[in-house]
Amino acid sequence: MQPDLIKAAGKDSIMIRKKIHDGWKMRRTDWESFYEAKVPGTVYTDLLDNGLMEDPYYRDNEDAARALMDYDYEYVTSFNVDEKEGFGDCNDILLRFDMIDTVADVYLNGSLLGNACNMHRTYEYQVKELLKPENELKVVLHSPNKFIKAAFEEDPVLGSEDCSMGFPKLRKAHYMFGWDWGPRLPDAGILRDVTLIGVESARFDSVYVKQNHFDDKVELSFDVELDKTYQKAGDYACFVTVTDPDGKVIAEKEDASKTIVIEKPQLWWPNGYGKQPLYTVKVELVKCGNGAENNSYDDAAVLDIWEKKIGLRTMEVSREKDEYGEEFAHKVNGVKIFAMGADYIPQDNILSRVNKERTKELLMHCVNSHFNCIRVWGGGYYPEDYFYDLCDELGLVVWQDFMFACAVYRLTEDFEENITIEIIQNVKRLRHHASLGLWCGNNEMEMFVGQGNWGAKFTLKSDYVKMYEYLFPKLLKKLDPQTFYWPASPSSGGGFDNPNDESRGDAHYWDVWHGNQPFTEYRKFHFRYLSEFGFQSFPSVKTIETFTEPQDRNIFSYVMEKHQRNNAANGKIMNYMSQTFLYPESLDELVYYSQLLQAEAIRYGVEHFRRNRGRCMGTVYWQLNDCWPVASWASIDYEGRWKALQYYARRFFAPILVSCEEKGYLDQRISVNDEKEPIKKSIRLNVQNETMERSSVTVYWQLRDSKANVIESGEKEIVCEALSTTWFDEMDMDHADLYSNYVSYQVAKEGEILSEGTVLFCPPKHFKFEDPQLSVRVEDGEIVVSAKAYAKSIEIRNENDDLILSDNYFDLNGGERRLSIFKGEPKNLTVRSVYKKL
Repeated sequence: MQPDLIKAAGKDSIMIRKKIHDGWKMRRTDWESFYEAKVPGTVYTDLLDNGLMEDPYYRDNEDAARALMDYDYEYVTSFNVDEKEGFGDCNDILLRFDMIDTVADVYLNGSLLGNACNMHRTYEYQVKELLKPENELKVVLHSPNKFIKAAFEEDPVLGSEDCSMGFPKLRKAHYMFGWDWGPRLPDAGILRDVTLIGVESARFDSVYVKQNHFDDKVELSFDVELDKTYQKAGDYACFVTVTDPDGKVIAEKEDASKTIVIEKPQLWWPNGYGKQPLYTVKVELVKCGNGAENNSYDDAAVLDIWEKKIGLRTMEVSREKDEYGEEFAHKVNGVKIFAMGADYIPQDNILSRVNKERTKELLMHCVNSHFNCIRVWGGGYYPEDYFYDLCDELGLVVWQDFMFACAVYRLTEDFEENITIEIIQNVKRLRHHASLGLWCGNNEMEMFVGQGNWGAKFTLKSDYVKMYEYLFPKLLKKLDPQTFYWPASPSSGGGFDNPNDESRGDAHYWDVWHGNQPFTEYRKFHFRYLSEFGFQSFPSVKTIETFTEPQDRNIFSYVMEKHQRNNAANGKIMNYMSQTFLYPESLDELVYYSQLLQAEAIRYGVEHFRRNRGRCMGTVYWQLNDCWPVASWASIDYEGRWKALQYYARRFFAPILVSCEEKGYLDQRISVNDEKEPIKKSIRLNVQNETMERSSVTVYWQLRDSKANVIESGEKEIVCEALSTTWFDEMDMDHADLYSNYVSYQVAKEGEILSEGTVLFCPPKHFKFEDPQLSVRVEDGEIVVSAKAYAKSIEIRNENDDLILSDNYFDLNGGERRLSIFKGEPKNLTVRSVYKKL
């Protein structure tokens, strides 16, 4: 294996890197035989590849798979170090592990190099004195189950009841021990690269690029930190080259101690507000002497290179006081944006299955659904570099949690040292990214610790404050002062001061779902920034088939309940379903209704908060994706199939959105037998323009009967200012029949419909639908759907249910609609709506 040499200006860097990825074998430590292994990889991956375990996601195999992690596993490889590779000329040689999951002993040629204990850190070991021409590298991965059990017995600190006891005691992705959407599958492995690094005399520890913005120019300055193991004052110099997004070198071999000015900068913007141009910054470390005595680059020896893409932008969080309290808004290049996105969890419980292509597809789904923001939730792990590279390229502002969630932690000296290194390493790795919107201390811990949950009293409560309101902000002030830090999500700013306050900070709102409140309950609140709210549904029947046998396909079966991690969820879904739809007559119909419920719930919230732009400045729903096939809050299931919610998101995150605040049965009745005043019916339309341009549009509305015939209509031309919300006057609809009339509405520009929708005044189960006689055909590479009456929530599927269309789960006021096909083959198509023939 030839080492990878860093290239610079036509010269080879003296630093040498050689990946140690070949020839690995593994075994359980109580086995005699070894088996082939993949590094980077995981124990589960290797056991599966060697036929030593069953699919952990199938039926109830999770239990047996979890038990496999009661054992230790040994990984071994051999590698040669050839004189031609140049390691012999290096002053030092390091062995680097970018991620070890999690409790591990590392040996080289029989000598213990060290003990790893944090999957969120990188580990480096000095190995020059131990290297031979032929070498054996061994890693022993200890049982995470035994570790947390022993740690809990010694110090029983608590956390989420959905996880294994003791999980907070190990710096391992917490979701691996279970969550209310995830299995207890604490896989282990050597994840990311294993690299042998030869250092001549110095190398970078980190480079921090600071931006100062002025009218029509940006000044870049560079905080360069050398690895203190090798640093000798005055021996080295650093030179910077900047290349613009068009490939033109605009600064070449400039002294890194000086400021570089970029005239007429191309600014980076979130998706929907502008483009995402990226500049390349290359910093080269050279050894003084041989032409570098006077900081001259010519003929100098290049020791190390730091090369990254950056976006020129300002990124703040505005907390200005206003008439409602204190706003909370991302502010990019001086513009306050309305955050539209979802919460991202790890994409798999077996992390070796996550790759750039899979992540890119997921993030492209976000962009194609008009997301401008994504929250990396704190119960997982810090994603790979390519995740953030993709967010930079796609314009997704990243809300980055530190990896602490739903638990209490005892701040011992060892734990403080461990997490301090974790924070330093990850901040230095990620802080250059244009997409980085803010750092957040943890998920939901200020709220629950403040309430005394999980035994959080006295010293544990004090330790919380020390970590998130002293230690972390102090580190961030030094490491990344240009990025906003927020102590927790939700929070009003810290100090256990009403962290879910409606008038300040960010909020998590769960009364719709956990509190069993109707969808209209969202309209009673005006949160400043909603970073979690959600509603569960079942995945596609085709996804359910991947983990069940036919006899399992009932949502109350043992296997289906193993794939439903929220104990009350199936009952909640059925409760909401009984309020909304007629009784489902098959699993297929139940799945369909559950997805419509989820989509409608989130639509009610997002549209309400967008109508109140300015007071509310963000809707980030829970959650985007799954880590295994499961009933959950995700809008895209584990197999990559779009649920109804993802199509709804594509509509309710539209750049120009028309929405309707209707009044009717849902906000005035619980039961058909309530003795109250007659139901008051009305509509109030709103247009929200989340673009940077002023726009002249026409808004239309129609009162229709169930055949989609127009009873009355209206239209109005308006001018929507950029980044604004425009309310219409409330219109009385008491003359409309409660059970057979509905309202449709559209906003159009130059004849093109930008956004549209319909509202009922009663639950769909009570509406007197006519048979729409739906039909579907393929014509000129598009799908054409036709209806002869009002059709609500039209779903179009192919045989494998893997179509992704320009729209789905939409309403049609009779007539035809043409749809583009983004993915999948339009074969054996089926179409349905909520109409049921009784």
